[in-house]
Amino acid sequence: MENRRRITDLGTLKAFGHPLRMKLYSTLRVAGPATASQLAAQVDEAVSLVSYHLRKLAEHGLIEEARAQREDGRERWWRAAQDTLSFRHEDFKDSPEGAAAHAAVIRGLIAHRREQYETYLDQQAAWGEQWRTAADQSDFLARLNPAELTRLNAEIHALIKTYEERGRAAEAAGDTEDRENVALHLASFPFRL
Repeated sequence: MENRRRITDLGTLKAFGHPLRMKLYSTLRVAGPATASQLAAQVDEAVSLVSYHLRKLAEHGLIEEARAQREDGRERWWRAAQDTLSFRHEDFKDSPEGAAAHAAVIRGLIAHRREQYETYLDQQAAWGEQWRTAADQSDFLARLNPAELTRLNAEIHALIKTYEERGRAAEAAGDTEDRENVALHLASFPFRL
């Protein structure tokens, strides 16, 4: 069962919006439980700085302590507290500070996604022909009304969820060969020329 959280308070939104915190949260969400030392090595930052930002994420319930992965009881392990976060404009539109924070978080997420995709492009030769053939970058244009766009997004999300569940079930059954993390980014929005 998926653990989703919709962030509706400005304090949590601002806590998440820090670029390093976004990166730490994302790393925990994808790679699973880790210590501040492990995360510091992954994000190339000082352990003390990473520990500070982990505590801020924990204060807002975005991450939580995880069961120790090793016998050393001195290590503090962290994990993402939810599988999915969402941030909706309508929850922050009533104040200039809220609207600005929401826009900044979305811009930060877009920058993170762009960096992730550019890293793939830089390394794609190492992925091999099957992965390069399977990867996709598409652009679609549809003339829709708001209700149709809402339905389209819901259908796409449901389809992706079925693949997430299949992947988890296959891994639980021991089928781990050729499985990798795959990023799927969807941005759907109206525009005018």
